[in-house]
Amino acid sequence: MASWSLAPEYHSLSEDLGSLESVFELQGERLTKDPLSEVIRIERHGVRYYVKRYWGAGKGLRRYLGRPRVKAEWQNLKLFAKWGIPTAPIVAHGLERKTGAFVRGALVTRELENTLDLAEVANRQDVRLTDQEWVQVISQQLAKSTRTMHDHHFTHNDLKWRNLLVNEKAELFFIDCPTGSFWWGPLLRYRIVKDLACLDKVAKRVLSRTQRLRFYLQYRGRNRLSSGDKRRVLRILKFFEGRE
Repeated sequence: MASWSLAPEYHSLSEDLGSLESVFELQGERLTKDPLSEVIRIERHGVRYYVKRYWGAGKGLRRYLGRPRVKAEWQNLKLFAKWGIPTAPIVAHGLERKTGAFVRGALVTRELENTLDLAEVANRQDVRLTDQEWVQVISQQLAKSTRTMHDHHFTHNDLKWRNLLVNEKAELFFIDCPTGSFWWGPLLRYRIVKDLACLDKVAKRVLSRTQRLRFYLQYRGRNRLSSGDKRRVLRILKFFEGRE
């Protein structure tokens, strides 16, 4: 059985995006591919869309247990939108099961125009990174959205600079979150440290210690570190030791 949902405002694209079958027939520019999925980019009426197609959920019981990756991604993007975290607009999504096992699924999002991921900004040594005001504006947005997630007991689990987009207006967007989930207690605290350590992995290369500390204080909503903050910062700094 296949289920499919196309957002009403994109009804004009129903010929291409009106069903799971038609989405899997689309031809476009292939951006990524692995044994279980691929991402292509298409353009319709001057607007570009990203189509993520999954045809596997793993071997054995993985096809039956838990959320398929594609479903987790669209549900997490909807959570971001609900919580006021800027993200890519969802155009269509759905999946197909056979006798309870995942067969295939897809997610279509609209392009966030004139954006660049922060990893590319860092790799290019973009001049904006030398602009203190620009860094401050991005840092504040990132801190606020990250804290919003964590306040809901939700962690991204892949909060890397490549999954953060910024446009020419210095607006920040969160994308690609298929492994994000809810946690509680010690597991939540560990995952929060992981999220923050993922962000700092690139930040320590391109930002000053003062800018990194300012981000953490923005995230905490404080003017100075408490003793608990100092312990957490130490865990963040040591998180990837021996793993790189």
